[in-house]
Parts: sequence; C-alpha cells; structure tokens
Amino acid sequence: MSRGFGKIRAAASLVLSAVLIAGLAACASDPLADQYREGDNKGFVASDGFKVVEIKPADREDPVAFEGVLDNGEKTTSADYAGDVTVVNFWYAACAPCRVEAPELVKVYDSFDGQDVKFLGVNLYDGAETSQAFAKKFGVEYPSALTTVDGSIKLAFAGSTPLNAVPVTLVLDKEGRVAARLIGQIEESTILETLVRETLEES
Repeated sequence: MSRGFGKIRAAASLVLSAVLIAGLAACASDPLADQYREGDNKGFVASDGFKVVEIKPADREDPVAFEGVLDNGEKTTSADYAGDVTVVNFWYAACAPCRVEAPELVKVYDSFDGQDVKFLGVNLYDGAETSQAFAKKFGVEYPSALTTVDGSIKLAFAGSTPLNAVPVTLVLDKEGRVAARLIGQIEESTILETLVRETLEES
C-alpha cells in the first residue's frame, strides 16, 4: 500500500513541476514586446519580420522635402503637409502584403478624421488607372503619388528608409521629420494608430 501511495505521490510531483515550469514560461518577459512598449528606440521586430523603429524628437533628421504627381493628375509637395502629422505608405497593386494591409491603413485614416493628420500613398510601379482601381476596391480615400510619373518623390525618401521591401510606412512629425518607420506588412491597425497618436501629441 505504501508503494502505491509513493507512486501516486511521485506522479503528482511530476505534474506539479510541469505546471510550475509552464507558469514560469508564461510569466517570462518577452524582450521584443517589452522593447516596443518601453519605446527604447532600438526597434521592434515581430516573428514575421515586421519591424517598427521609433525615433526620438532629438534624434530626428531634417524634414523630408518632396514633390510628386498624384494619380488624379494633380501635383503635391511637402508644403501641402506642413504642420500636420503625415503617414506616408509605399505600395503597389501587385504587392500581396499591400493588399492585406490596405484595410488596416483605412482604419487608421478614418480614426483620425478631422484631426491634424494626413495620409499620402506613394505607388512605386503602377500607372494612374491601376492605382485608382486599387483605391476604389479597398476604400482608400487619401491620394497616392506615382513614381512612374515623377520619380523624385522616391529619391526624396530613399535616405529615410529602405524601399526595396514594400510595403513600408513612415510617420512624419509636424515638422516633416521621420518619427517612425514601419517596415513590412501592417497586420494590426493599432500599432500605427498608437505611433500616429503619440506623434500628434508631441508638444
């Protein structure tokens, strides 16, 4: 009888140990998540390669001066966005991640309606017809500049972020300086929304 009790006790100890180990693992700090929450500007990299880099105001470079031609034929320059927080999204229609993230960008755009926030798409490869068809399909109401018409806008941002892996999204502060880079597909609108809100609230 004491032997049977001993086996039960040993089994119970093993189960308890497994539960404790699992509990400790669950409580262990996720350095990437902590790093993003703390805003230590070292960059947040998700498991799928999505990367966020925040830049403190004191570390930001000069404002990005740009000009371009929109897919509706109108011209735009950085002066049109002066004094506003600006989200610049680099994309093109055949890019699958761009199609997935488009609804998330629309959510953020809608959430800041009426505030000092503007959006600008920069289409890297398409013509006006394709760009406008994409916007209509996904409910994108903000304009997109076409590098196929005027490539200078791409050159203007080339020093601010790598554009070889699209989609890429930048948050510019009210002075036109890059405050945050989001490299890769935005799967959740909340990350971009938080970055825009923090930049908007800067004094």
